[in-house]
Amino acid sequence: MTVSDATLRPFETAELGLADFAAALAQGRISSVAAVGAALDRIEASQPTLNAFRIVRREKALAEAAAADERLASGARLPLLGVPIAIKDDTDIAGEPTAFGCGGDLPPKTEDAQAVRRLRAAGAVIVGKTNTCELGQLPFTSGAAFGHTRNPWGAEYTPGGSSGGSAAAVAAGLVPAALGSDGAGSVRIPTAWTNLVGIKPQRGRISTWPAAEAFHGLTVNGPLARTVADAALLLDTAAGPNPGDLHTPEPLTVSDAVGRDPGRLRIALSLRIPFTATRTALHPEVEVAVQRIATTLRRLGHSVTVADLHYGIMIGASFLPRSLAGVSHVHDRMPGIQVDPRTTANVRFGRALSGPALFAARQAETLLHKRIGGFFRDYDLVLAPTTATPPPRAEEIDGIGVNATNDLITAACPYTWPWNVLGWPAVNVPAGFTDNGLPVGAQLMGTANTEPLLVSVAAQLESEIHWERHRPEPWW
Repeated sequence: MTVSDATLRPFETAELGLADFAAALAQGRISSVAAVGAALDRIEASQPTLNAFRIVRREKALAEAAAADERLASGARLPLLGVPIAIKDDTDIAGEPTAFGCGGDLPPKTEDAQAVRRLRAAGAVIVGKTNTCELGQLPFTSGAAFGHTRNPWGAEYTPGGSSGGSAAAVAAGLVPAALGSDGAGSVRIPTAWTNLVGIKPQRGRISTWPAAEAFHGLTVNGPLARTVADAALLLDTAAGPNPGDLHTPEPLTVSDAVGRDPGRLRIALSLRIPFTATRTALHPEVEVAVQRIATTLRRLGHSVTVADLHYGIMIGASFLPRSLAGVSHVHDRMPGIQVDPRTTANVRFGRALSGPALFAARQAETLLHKRIGGFFRDYDLVLAPTTATPPPRAEEIDGIGVNATNDLITAACPYTWPWNVLGWPAVNVPAGFTDNGLPVGAQLMGTANTEPLLVSVAAQLESEIHWERHRPEPWW
């Protein structure tokens, strides 16, 4: 839906994207109180079925919306003034607990995370905190503390994880965009499975403060939206360092790349699955979808060559200690939380890996940058599947042990985690649907600080495919 001169009715805001929402508010076509109230009504009506949110901030959000209306009436103009936004429940909001998918009685935080401060400074109204799995470990959004978050494209299926609540909220039209985090694909996977755009930025692009880095450099914050332009806008708004951050890339404006011609690019189509200790295979319908994206890129004038990226065993050996040590460190900073036995097992493994193995894993990153970076002497970016399979059923994660869980999640999602080790940017783009109507995605992957290049190519694809026109039929 695009902005026109007509006054908006509150229910129509479910169709608006982020930029159009901000424009409608600035033009006085709807008030922030009405728009935020409508978003809250949609959220609360969907909670018993879709279950996207852990915390809904009705009273606080409406008060913030009223303040935004006063600022709008006085002539103030900010990028997201009065726009409702959702935040994943691994990110601190003052006055709310950060449960990170866990159970237990947790105290409210006293300060906003840096990313939240930047969104507030841009005028955004945060309507709530979205569900995530325990400590971000799974490509499912499920947990004993809150149940299952469901996929708007099919109630039986997971929206993915760990930013699944954010993905479900945006895909269902509850909010126009949301912030998530990505430590092994946790923005890219759920956006692939809900027909959204998800950007995993360069490490440090969006601050993870109060953590100087998250999960030993694996995890970054990133936007989820229906369109490339909206995802880029949210990224630009949230981006920026905090004093004490360990990673502070040179600033750039990603939104400027939307609609910009990237030129004729050399793109490697890599379907090869990175090394895994369990058996994995690419689902035929996902392969067909990624091949369709490759065909579209060729039609746009790019050179697309089948050229598998060989990751090697070292990158997996670097990922595991950083991931599990991160799980143990976050767990130990949250005394009193209640977690699944599988999480408890991972915490034990993480403690064992937190010494020499973690040190060696961090030291390996420079070598990995050099070796994998050499691939980009011949190619400008890589096109690969985001996941190996379509969305699994939500309950598949229930009642199984550690080994079976690892087999399940590795078989579904073996493609995304290497870029977390490298710290480089990647973008999920919707790649179509399976025969039974479930979304799948493809990822564009670049080297350091290539978000503008990736965004310009993703926007080209969107202009051809128009994935934003496809919305799920509401069942929630």
